[in-house]
Amino acid sequence: MLTRLLALGVVIGVAGWWLLASGNDVPEKAAAAQVVAAPVAAAPVAESSQAEPGGATGADLVAPAEGSQAAPGATAAPSGLLLPVQGITAAQLQDTFTDARSQGRVHDAIDILAAEGTPVLAVADGTIEKLFDSERGGLTVYQFEPGGTYCYYYAHLQRYADGLAEKQAVKRGDMIGYVGHTGNASPDAPHLHFEIHRLGPEKQWWKGESLNPYPVLRGEQALP
Repeated sequence: MLTRLLALGVVIGVAGWWLLASGNDVPEKAAAAQVVAAPVAAAPVAESSQAEPGGATGADLVAPAEGSQAAPGATAAPSGLLLPVQGITAAQLQDTFTDARSQGRVHDAIDILAAEGTPVLAVADGTIEKLFDSERGGLTVYQFEPGGTYCYYYAHLQRYADGLAEKQAVKRGDMIGYVGHTGNASPDAPHLHFEIHRLGPEKQWWKGESLNPYPVLRGEQALP
């Protein structure tokens, strides 16, 4: 009888020890499972590295230089040239470059219709090369760009901007005169006669290869 009681005690003790050991193991296994299952937070993407439409990043977007800011009401063409008449957009331009003129001449320019006295603006940085009053063009301005490759010609002006002078440096968007009908322009249709010339090596303001301003000001063609 004593032997059976001793054996029973041993079995109960072993069973109790096993249950105690198993019970201590459960929290550790559960905790390990929780660590493995915990989601990993994604690292935040820096705002400056977000791509802008067209593939440019925030660091690639540069504000225009202060000196190239256009006057209020001016419109910049996609080519970079400013439309020379304040308030006129590219959609309002008409291609009159090849229109016939008197004495078998070709226009070699575009006429930009606008109200008398509308400000005329420099299309680009450059220098006022010549102020000239001609029979056909009336009050005119010849402007050279800084590299001396192109000449911009403005004609039929009502008057020049105050203080405008030859050899004066101008910035893109500076006012250089006002729309008028001087020269052989009709008073019923005041407009700016605008030409672009590619100058030769002699850099003569009255001489150069005529280029059509229409596709340039509309952004359809770059200056050659």
